[in-house]
Amino acid sequence: MKKISPSLTLLALAINAFAIGSTEFISVGLMPMIVNTFNISLSQAGLTVSLYALGVTVGAPLLTILTGTWNRKTLMVSIMGLFILGNLLSAFAPTFLLLLVGRVLASLAHGIFMSISTVIAADVVRPEKRASAIALMFTGLTVATVIGVPLGTFIGQHSNWHMSFVFIVVIGLIGLIATSILVPKGLPIPGKINLSGLARIFTNKSILMSLFITAFGYGGTFAAYTYLTPILEGTFRFSASTVVIILVAYGVMVAIGNSLGGHLANKNILPALQKMFAALALSLLFLFISASLASQALGLIATLLLGLFAFMNVPGLQLYVVQLAEKFTPKDITLVSAINIAAFNVGITLGSFVGGQISKGSSVVFTPLGGIIIILLAMFLIRLAQKDHASKL
Repeated sequence: MKKISPSLTLLALAINAFAIGSTEFISVGLMPMIVNTFNISLSQAGLTVSLYALGVTVGAPLLTILTGTWNRKTLMVSIMGLFILGNLLSAFAPTFLLLLVGRVLASLAHGIFMSISTVIAADVVRPEKRASAIALMFTGLTVATVIGVPLGTFIGQHSNWHMSFVFIVVIGLIGLIATSILVPKGLPIPGKINLSGLARIFTNKSILMSLFITAFGYGGTFAAYTYLTPILEGTFRFSASTVVIILVAYGVMVAIGNSLGGHLANKNILPALQKMFAALALSLLFLFISASLASQALGLIATLLLGLFAFMNVPGLQLYVVQLAEKFTPKDITLVSAINIAAFNVGITLGSFVGGQISKGSSVVFTPLGGIIIILLAMFLIRLAQKDHASKL
């Protein structure tokens, strides 16, 4: 049997990441429609984001532990089957509760997929290219932001939001086919994961701090991003059709930022992350100022800048924790990767919750300020990590 090249394996991972990324953020574009369909508040509709993130948080480490002895290809196929099932339930959900159940099922697939695919991506390339390889795999998520989310929003606007999830199901089927063809059968199997690894991970100061950096640094964006469509439509007064175009442009900036972030993080990860977080905090501040002035021109620029810096930190955050695992807990690399994926989604849950409370208590205009505070916490932790590293040299 002809060996499948690493490039094709990375392509398969990216296709699946595209499917998963499309469903992760699809409700951001559909939120006004979901609010109208179920006659719920904006903060309640935000549960479609925060509960999804919570499902990833729980599912990533738990399912990674339970499936440690599974063949990786069989596991990937099963993951995409669960993903399709969850989105089918969301597509035809007659009640808001069933929509949330569908979202949680899809999120369980998301969590375990991202945890194992990151390790695979890092292993198939040379050490100095690992951040770039992870960034390439995450390109599926960024392309989903460029195409999947805006297209899903467009479909919802011109038919109904149920059809947007049908669209996601179709993408999931394509991902399932890609998995069957392009993922090799002979990938290394971690084997039964020793639960004592959890103790090793959570008692290691460096790894634990990195998990908090991931949660705060990545999550701050979602205080504002979760409610980006209501901000664009309600505060900046863009039409629904214009919002779709802006979301496409936002996604293009995310793709650019993700690629740059991978290159910047190949060396000197912590200083690079600190600069990325500073730029992200400034972009959120600019978004707040623009929203306060209700300026469409400034709002457009602010949204594009937010896209550029929002997910630039992802490759560096994931590579950093994998490197720490290789150094301190080499037996637990897969589990550490899964827990860091959970940390990303703890951040999403935190950010969207903070944004929801701000929007409920005052206005969505102030949600970027909540994001800035969360990101400043990540920057503080990076300073502590740098001092700790310097003290050990």
